[in-house]
Amino acid sequence: MADLVGLSEFVSKLRAARTSLADELRHVDAALVVLGKMKGGSSSTKPGRTMSAAGRRRISLAQKARWAKAKGQAPKAKRKMSAAGRKRIAAAQRARWAKIRAANKKAA
Repeated sequence: MADLVGLSEFVSKLRAARTSLADELRHVDAALVVLGKMKGGSSSTKPGRTMSAAGRRRISLAQKARWAKAKGQAPKAKRKMSAAGRKRIAAAQRARWAKIRAANKKAA
């Protein structure tokens, strides 16, 4: 019978720990809701406003040029592929995939 008394005390301690953890979890959930509404932590920014990849690239290149100027180096020009070269590569890739698809049809 002594084991049952110890067991019931242990169960009551577990229940108390469970309720305190549930309260703590409720507080964490409330904090997450509040922080989620802030969108980035600053109320001065407009919510949901993002920058395009092209805009980020322009800013990045401008900053790199500023650093290069400060260091006394000229910024490297990006290598560009011609439209004709791009078309040749795309056509070759389409031909490769057509060959693979044809081989898969024969196997199936």
